[in-house]
Amino acid sequence: MKKFYIIGLGNPDSKYMGTRHNAGRMMVQLFGKKNDFPDFELQKKSALVAEGKINKTSVSLILPELFMNNSGKSIKNFIKPKKTLKHVIVLNDDIDIPIGKFKIVFNRGSGGHKGVESVRRALGTEAFVRVRVGICPKKPARNATHSVAGGKPTHRELLKLLTAKFKPSEEAELKKISKKVLEALVIIITEGHEKAMSLFN
Repeated sequence: MKKFYIIGLGNPDSKYMGTRHNAGRMMVQLFGKKNDFPDFELQKKSALVAEGKINKTSVSLILPELFMNNSGKSIKNFIKPKKTLKHVIVLNDDIDIPIGKFKIVFNRGSGGHKGVESVRRALGTEAFVRVRVGICPKKPARNATHSVAGGKPTHRELLKLLTAKFKPSEEAELKKISKKVLEALVIIITEGHEKAMSLFN
């Protein structure tokens, strides 16, 4: 029987709730709530899991309880058979996409995202669907997404941005786009990622 695995990347510690780096995790939590999934429960000491169905298709929602860079170690406990990989959907934050936007991709590189890279190593492939949720401020501070020198941000600057909480106006943008993200997930499950990409990208 076909089963989908939807993985929300983020950091598990409560101090990271509402931060930019947890956008993927937040979207999966919203998906579970909107579609009446049961409460998440800790399984195998490595992830919060909620099991449900979308149009009779079984779906596992997985929130790694290891920190972002070790996300792959967490999901290896739940996704093993190679044949299931085409039914894996990973949601992650993306600094290259502005808040209020998202993009669906398939079989693409990590783009430097440590959590995605960890998942790629764990699964041994890039051939899975990703929903890249934009977190870049529309009007970035001078030292937010660009360094003072005008080039790429330093590691410290990037880390500061990723662990910062969304501003109220940004939360409103995120809430607005979340409706489309959740719709896209249902389309991926019921009609395939190509259909979702044609509708939402």
